Amino acid sequence: MLNIFFPSVAEAAAPPIPASVLTFVGNISTYILNPIIALLFALATVYFIYGVVAYIWNPDNAEMRDKGRLGMIWGIIGMFIMVAVFGIMRFLISSIGGDMTLMNYV
Repeated sequence: MLNIFFPSVAEAAAPPIPASVLTFVGNISTYILNPIIALLFALATVYFIYGVVAYIWNPDNAEMRDKGRLGMIWGIIGMFIMVAVFGIMRFLISSIGGDMTLMNYV
């Protein structure tokens, strides 16, 4: 029924994405985005560990315990964001037909 009203949409197919574009996106992902995201994930992990240490080593100092608690919270939020970014990258790469082996080390 939809073919009657929108014949061009019913049989439409997206043109193939050129290999040079897929290679370009793959190189950006492999050599720029993945290392940056991995570094930011490591920084978030270090910040989380700093928060745990500050929280545990200062049982009497309420100000340091609050700083430690905030460090743990922001470290977890940072790690969550980095994992979400990897998921978004995986979605984008698969949606343009890119090579999913670009994300193998994750």
